[in-house]
Amino acid sequence: MIQEKQKEKLEIRSLADELREKMKVKDTDEVFQPKKFNKKPAIKDLSDEEIQEASKEISKKEIEKEAKDLKLKTQAETLIPLEDYIKCAVHLGTKVITPHMRKYVYKRRADGLAVINTVAIDERLRKAIELIIKYEPEQIYLVCKREAGWDAAKKFGEATGILAFTKKYPPGITTNLELEDFFEKELTIICDPWIDKNALVDTARLKKPVLSLCDTNNFTTRITHLIPCNNKSAKSIGCILYILAREYNKVKKIPFDYKLEDFTGPLG
Repeated sequence: MIQEKQKEKLEIRSLADELREKMKVKDTDEVFQPKKFNKKPAIKDLSDEEIQEASKEISKKEIEKEAKDLKLKTQAETLIPLEDYIKCAVHLGTKVITPHMRKYVYKRRADGLAVINTVAIDERLRKAIELIIKYEPEQIYLVCKREAGWDAAKKFGEATGILAFTKKYPPGITTNLELEDFFEKELTIICDPWIDKNALVDTARLKKPVLSLCDTNNFTTRITHLIPCNNKSAKSIGCILYILAREYNKVKKIPFDYKLEDFTGPLG
């Protein structure tokens, strides 16, 4: 009886060992491996300083060629000469193009930088002017935390009487009644939706309009009105703010004794 039980145990053990052997993966067997997808390497974008340098290096030949190409595409008169837009590198984007900004880009340069359609810039500027002239200076404020735009932002405030924040914008200053410096405005202008995101978020909470300068690497969530342009370069930011200030003052009958270079610095 005992011998039969031992024999039965041995048989069970033997069957178990055989099953284990079958379940083992041999070295020669194919082993399932999850499929590896080759990811495209992320595009390394240029820094603000590199964009500034690229903006300075636009040659006279490039200005003439771009202006000629653009004149073939539009017969309409632009707010400033096309050559001035190009001198200010307003059309020069970044290496990154977001889905939100793709429609404003018409080509890439040989160095990979996106080129924004200058005609589209001019058209969006006209819409921006239609927006801002609906408000009085005391109803608008401008935020520009990017150092490249500080001088132009201050000049914009000086010319129009519109409150301008540079360097720092105190978050919650338009939404928190308990803050000592709390104020109310009806329109916010920002120079970059990422760097000036505190002002963007505050305005969105209040469900009020936001006008933003947007580069090719920006996302436009929460923005109600935008101007596609290079928002990294002092010349470009200066050019956009000069046009807005000039046209705003023209409608509001505020004296405007400034030249383009007062906002952009020397154009050469």
